[in-house]
Amino acid sequence: MAFLTRLRDLLRTAWPWLRIPFWLVMGLVFGFLLPYTLILNGRLQDRFNDLVFAVPTRVYARPLLLEPGRSMTPATLELELTFAGYTPEGGGKVQGSYAKNGSRFLIASHGYAGPDGGELPHRVRVVLGNGQIASVVDDTNGKPIPSIHLDPARIATFYGADQEERRIVRLDNVPPLLVQGLQAVEDRDFKNHIGLDFSAIVRASFANLRAGHTVQGGSTLTQQLVRNLFLDRSQNMLRKVNEALLSLLMEAHYSKGRILEAYVNEVFLGQQGNQAVHGFAAGAEFFFGRRLEDLRPQDIALLVGLVKGPSYYDPRRYPDRALSRRNLVLQQFNETGLLDDAQTKAAKASPLGIATNAQLPHNRFPAFMQLVRAQITADFDEAALRDGSLSVFTTLDPAAQLYTEQAILTTTKALGKRGAAAQAAAVVTDTTDGSVLAMVGSREPGDQGFNRALDARRPIGSLVKPLVYLVALAQPSKWSLASLLDDSPISMRQPDGTLWTPQNDDRQIHGEVPMLDALVHSWNLATVNLGMRLGVPKVKGFLESFGLKDVNPSPSLLLGAVDLSPFQVAQLYEYIAADGHALPLVAVRGVVDARGQTIKRYEVKGGDGEYQDATRLTTWAMQQVVNSGTAAAIGNSSLASLHAAGKTGTSDSQRDSWFAGFTGQHLAIVWMGRDDNKPTGLYGATGSMRVWQELFRKLPTRALSPNPGEGLEMAWVNPQTGKRTDPSCEGARQFPFVAGYVPESEEGCFWQRIKGIFGSGDAEPAPAAPSNPTD
Repeated sequence: MAFLTRLRDLLRTAWPWLRIPFWLVMGLVFGFLLPYTLILNGRLQDRFNDLVFAVPTRVYARPLLLEPGRSMTPATLELELTFAGYTPEGGGKVQGSYAKNGSRFLIASHGYAGPDGGELPHRVRVVLGNGQIASVVDDTNGKPIPSIHLDPARIATFYGADQEERRIVRLDNVPPLLVQGLQAVEDRDFKNHIGLDFSAIVRASFANLRAGHTVQGGSTLTQQLVRNLFLDRSQNMLRKVNEALLSLLMEAHYSKGRILEAYVNEVFLGQQGNQAVHGFAAGAEFFFGRRLEDLRPQDIALLVGLVKGPSYYDPRRYPDRALSRRNLVLQQFNETGLLDDAQTKAAKASPLGIATNAQLPHNRFPAFMQLVRAQITADFDEAALRDGSLSVFTTLDPAAQLYTEQAILTTTKALGKRGAAAQAAAVVTDTTDGSVLAMVGSREPGDQGFNRALDARRPIGSLVKPLVYLVALAQPSKWSLASLLDDSPISMRQPDGTLWTPQNDDRQIHGEVPMLDALVHSWNLATVNLGMRLGVPKVKGFLESFGLKDVNPSPSLLLGAVDLSPFQVAQLYEYIAADGHALPLVAVRGVVDARGQTIKRYEVKGGDGEYQDATRLTTWAMQQVVNSGTAAAIGNSSLASLHAAGKTGTSDSQRDSWFAGFTGQHLAIVWMGRDDNKPTGLYGATGSMRVWQELFRKLPTRALSPNPGEGLEMAWVNPQTGKRTDPSCEGARQFPFVAGYVPESEEGCFWQRIKGIFGSGDAEPAPAAPSNPTD
């Protein structure tokens, strides 16, 4: 009581001196600090809630189908598994791992939920042989499996315009060693402090004083999270006050579990170009090419060690620093009882194990992702894609995409100066359903710039010719591949008064030639004469039926004077490759919500098929282009067994090099040219066709049948007259015809026999005009 009395007297005595400072302090608290704290509190809650609950849209490749008879090679299957995050560690016994023994694989899948139902986890044995899957067997019971899908690779994440990559994970799904190890290294008193750890600050201060420089930090995980979310790296007093206030407010509002979960997803661990790597799950993919749950103790230790300095300890740039830091963290794991001595010794002895080619999939395939966005934005806006917790399942075939990129790089490099000056683009589709399997918009993989596959419209040259011939062949009573075309000069006055006088590339006149030969050798004059007899409007109308706009109405259209993108060309040729079925090209198969429920399915509904007989004749003719025509380099190579159908194309002055070719499973369109529209010095056969060849040397695919399709029949014809003849007659050739339209008129070999007996009196026949080897 006496103490209180003395204290009261002391305050009365000192009050005149303390009154002004007291009211200044109170004014500061209620006039500035309290409102300021309330503002910080609002910012904290808005930002924290957005971080914790905003799970962005994830984008996946197509699930890999494994079934007996499907085209596959060991190298491609291993590439697919690696790209999907599978690892040899675990030997096919642990989910997400595989074991390989020659052409035999043991695979333990994760399972997934997709628009078509998905799959449960499986452990399967896959045997390959003769370029295809020989068998798929359930490893648990030894029973054959008709077909199974492996979980698809994650290829991108929609974050709007943000150049950040996260993998949002719940704390329950984080490996316990990571959760406990992070606290052991960064904040051992995390469960007990209020956001600031005063004892840690004191310890760090003494340690730094003794060392003469900073060797130990005193900040808590809460303070680190606050810095990542709100603050810069400056060291002024205001920043430190903000950090302290926000840390106290965060601890007051949120549980330790939510703070730790936010930290695990937010922590900055590195940089991929202009793309920041946030969160341990993203770090696991970026550095190890693995899922977070598949990490080993040494991997977890490296990620935890990176928290101290992602740039300084970058394992790709400074492996020695990273190794030293990782081993120090492993030792701390051991000291805190998280790892025993044997585990620590084994982990320290292991190499860093950084995956050489591991990358974050955000915009990994920008050209393809542009197509994906274009196809789903009609149903989902940016906000829904950014915050909707959606899963988008695309048609991307990782092997086809990567092989196409490699083919372009290899070819442009091999072409030397011509290749160095050229750009390239390509589109690969599935001939059976119109799925876009790969799209490359630049010679440089991952180029975020101009997408030439979608947006570069260039003259397609002779790629238009199969479509011109298809229009004719759709009238089997008038035209067949044996019909004679006039390959002679023609001149036409253009609307501007100038004369258009096309020429053959070989500058030769071939006279009356079968339609087949005109296409095989890509003779311009025969094509123009045919097109004029058909009528240019008919050809123009056929092209416009595919949704093309502003198609050139002049006769030059017949030689490819129409500007199209590789994607548009792929849409045209998909019609031929799909046996006369008009299939829209699609890049998305379905969208699934956070509960695994399908909310949108994109189904392709092809028609009953139109002009199938004409399409099959065109396909057979394009196979002869590969066998003996302008694309004979394919038929004379190891790819001859594919019996591919193809067509070269070159625009005026060799400004554009094109090739379109398909097998029984894949269609690929390739373009090469210069952005400044200068000549490349490349024909279709010397530029783009080489990319096609390089692609199909690696891509497993089903061969196209060399026989004419159903509804066609073969007949022997005299190519000089177009009439049926006997197979024994000199020069007789077989041509396919639409059933019921084989020429009725027939001529035998009488006059040939007469000439053989008496002689014709003529000199040796002149050799046939050389076919153009390029276009």
